[in-house]
Amino acid sequence: MPNNKNQFERLKAEAEAPYRGLRKFIYLGLGASGLIGVFIFSLRLLAGYDPAEILPNLALQLGVVALMAGLFRWESGKNRGD
Repeated sequence: MPNNKNQFERLKAEAEAPYRGLRKFIYLGLGASGLIGVFIFSLRLLAGYDPAEILPNLALQLGVVALMAGLFRWESGKNRGD
């Protein structure tokens, strides 16, 4: 019977927060994309490109990373009952 209880708990958690795993996967994917952007724009800045063009894009990518990290932590906190 322990299997039935585990299955019930899993289904109950899914009913309370549908697609939580999918959302967390999307947050990770978009955060990784933002990190790649931060890396590329940082290299362009170090290579001597015009900072007036690079800095807004770098700030945007940093904002994406921060937002995705925040959403991921918020989503994970809901799982613990916060």
